[in-house]
Amino acid sequence: MAKLIIDNDEFEIPDGEQIAEVCENAGIPFSCNSGVCGTCQIEIIEGAENLNELNDEENDLGMDQNNRLSCQCRINGGTVKVTY
Repeated sequence: MAKLIIDNDEFEIPDGEQIAEVCENAGIPFSCNSGVCGTCQIEIIEGAENLNELNDEENDLGMDQNNRLSCQCRINGGTVKVTY
């Protein structure tokens, strides 16, 4: 089980799962849910290595390992700490 920390609130997520639903429930704004609008951008504070690699949608919007789209992220395991 992985741990996602959003502004000091901790959530357990099964390894390999998308983080979008947890992020949205925690108050991160969402719009398109398909990686083209950039609304759900998060800043990775710790644990970027525990997320999947950036995909084409994130690359097209100029994201990097420390700035991601939460609708496109999967947590592979471990702990990831983010803010928005």
